[in-house]
Amino acid sequence: MSTRTAEASAREAARQVLAVKSKSFALATKLLPPEVASNVVVLYAYCRRADDEVDLAPPEEQPARLAGLRAELSEVYSVRVPRDPALAAFAQVVHDCEIPRSYVEDLLAGMQMDVEGASYATLADLALYAYRVAGVVGLMMCHVMGVRDPRALEHAAHLGIGMQLTNIARDVLEDWQRARLYLPDALLAKHGAGDLRAQLPAAPLSGAAVFPVQYAGGAAKATADLLARADAYYASGDAGMPDLSVRCGLAVRTARLVYAAIGDRVRKQHCDPLAGRAVVPGRQKLLLVARAALQTARAAPALWLSPAPTTPQAIWAPTRLVI
Repeated sequence: MSTRTAEASAREAARQVLAVKSKSFALATKLLPPEVASNVVVLYAYCRRADDEVDLAPPEEQPARLAGLRAELSEVYSVRVPRDPALAAFAQVVHDCEIPRSYVEDLLAGMQMDVEGASYATLADLALYAYRVAGVVGLMMCHVMGVRDPRALEHAAHLGIGMQLTNIARDVLEDWQRARLYLPDALLAKHGAGDLRAQLPAAPLSGAAVFPVQYAGGAAKATADLLARADAYYASGDAGMPDLSVRCGLAVRTARLVYAAIGDRVRKQHCDPLAGRAVVPGRQKLLLVARAALQTARAAPALWLSPAPTTPQAIWAPTRLVI
């Protein structure tokens, strides 16, 4: 099989991964220009591959799996084409879009926090984690879309953080079953659940791990506070939308609205960790696409031309996180 054929096959496999693993993200990707969409799909597939490589491994194997991902990264950023077609496709995107290696290293640093069982005392601690596992994805997305201005990158990182905080708010029970608790201790203590972390299972449990019901009320209030913080990040993300072209803006707005709608669903369940996973129905997602289209149209004519990229070396670091 030729290198070109292998890469095309890898890109098709990446599209299938996206369709199965994230229907919301897949919907937004369909709104992108074809070339941008193709690269975004490869970027998503790499992030999913890295996440699954660590998360799906037994705890005792996770450090070695993470070390393997770091070794692969050296392959991606070398002058040689990786032998793995999926990795080669990602390397091509990295090269074409000039994605800084530091962004991918930060992503792996976020995964290391999970491997080491990091605890989160404050919102600032959680913001750093969210930046590493999701904010940097926003930064990489900017490079794929041709946006390099440091101010725009800051807004993109904040949007990714807001989405990650929404995920955390939605998945409190699911994370508990995986022996993880992302709600900051300071928020839990504020609402009378400061001892919740001490009840955390020592290891992931098969079946339905019981969340301690006596802490559910405090956890719900802490989750509501976290969603309010996510709203602040979404507001910053909104401020960066004018830096995107029309179709990229439509896609990013759609993803932003769908994730915010997940948070609204959690709120409708009173943020109760025992209420079940919050899901946005397909019909509502289509309405959100229409809403995103209206917002994009109202932003014209400023969005009708893609912004000119600034220097490829432009890198944003999390020095001004909204805490």
